[in-house]
Amino acid sequence: MVVRMRSTKSHRNNRRSHDSLSFPAVTMDKNTNVPHLRHRASLVTGQYKGRVVID
Repeated sequence: MVVRMRSTKSHRNNRRSHDSLSFPAVTMDKNTNVPHLRHRASLVTGQYKGRVVID
């Protein structure tokens, strides 16, 4: 049996070109100089945008 609508290598690779993962955005904390993820509370200080959100 033959595949009727076979995808070429270029079509397959063009589809997969958007599948790569990006690296997480890491910044240094202003107070402690500890790296933390952006838009997340710092696990060391428990602060987010200058406010304490984690006790």
